Amino acid sequence: MNRAMDVFNDIDERSRDIFRQLVETYLATGEPVGSRTLSHDQTIPFSAATIRNVMADLTDAGLLHAPHVSAGRLPTERGLRLFVDVLMQVGELTGEERRAIEREARDDDVENVLAQAATKLTGLTQAASLVLTQKSDTPLRQIEFVSTRPGKSLVILVFDDGRVENRLIETPENLPASALIAAGNYLNARLRGRSLNETRAQILDEVENNRAELDAITAKLVRQGVATVTGGEDWSLIVRGRGRLIEESALQDIERVQMLFDDLEQKRDVIELLTAAKDGEGVKIFIGSESNLFSLSGSSVIAAPYRDETRKIVGVLGVIGPTRLNYAKVIPIVDYTAEVVSRMLK
Repeated sequence: MNRAMDVFNDIDERSRDIFRQLVETYLATGEPVGSRTLSHDQTIPFSAATIRNVMADLTDAGLLHAPHVSAGRLPTERGLRLFVDVLMQVGELTGEERRAIEREARDDDVENVLAQAATKLTGLTQAASLVLTQKSDTPLRQIEFVSTRPGKSLVILVFDDGRVENRLIETPENLPASALIAAGNYLNARLRGRSLNETRAQILDEVENNRAELDAITAKLVRQGVATVTGGEDWSLIVRGRGRLIEESALQDIERVQMLFDDLEQKRDVIELLTAAKDGEGVKIFIGSESNLFSLSGSSVIAAPYRDETRKIVGVLGVIGPTRLNYAKVIPIVDYTAEVVSRMLK
């Protein structure tokens, strides 16, 4: 924000007006903006020649760039950051938009609330949506090991809330069925009604110190079962509306959209980015190369944290799209959706 203000203070009011109108035109059309186009705007009382000179100065200042020699100008990432931080007027949600967000969030199941919020974000913003949520530590009802083929077995987890998850693990090809049954019985005796995160250390201590009275193969299965359930990220990611990115992109941007799809497949990196939005209050905006993850695809992320009944931040939701997102419209939608989800979690 301070760097944006420094640039803002270096340009005069005429340049600010022309720059603001140029960025707003670009965000609306996605096309380079020329001096002739701006000179026809009745809110800018300057000649095309004057506008052209100002645009040249703004280009020298690093706020604009020309994609082609004869084309108009586009805002740089630095220019977009200045616009978003200083010049942009955030819009107000209509009553219909507010009701739409609230209507989709009426559900007692947290996962359904989050999935509906993601779907509604995509519908209202015409961009892809992202929802980051902490993985549940629901107590287990049952855990079972089932051989699927030589060298592979399935770990079936049944949680107290009725949720069932399956995890595939590698096992010895000559694994006896008795070892699978023994590993399941051992874990069920210690886990039923408790979360695995809660009892993980105790189980591993018993196995490692040979107090579990398990043979070597069964002990290995138990360790794999514990690692399978408690391993990985502490966060899960919901992504909706990938198709919107293609629909809203020009033909020449398809390659960048494909890069973005590749980025989204790297869930660990996306989770790290969204986790950064947990710090502080309100909406966070990452433009282009401000995030290493999306620097090549030229994408922007607008995200806001949501909270539980204790006001603790338990997740982040937002949208991702090209840097020419309609920031003024999307920001209040993301902000209000996070507010409604927080309200539902109470």
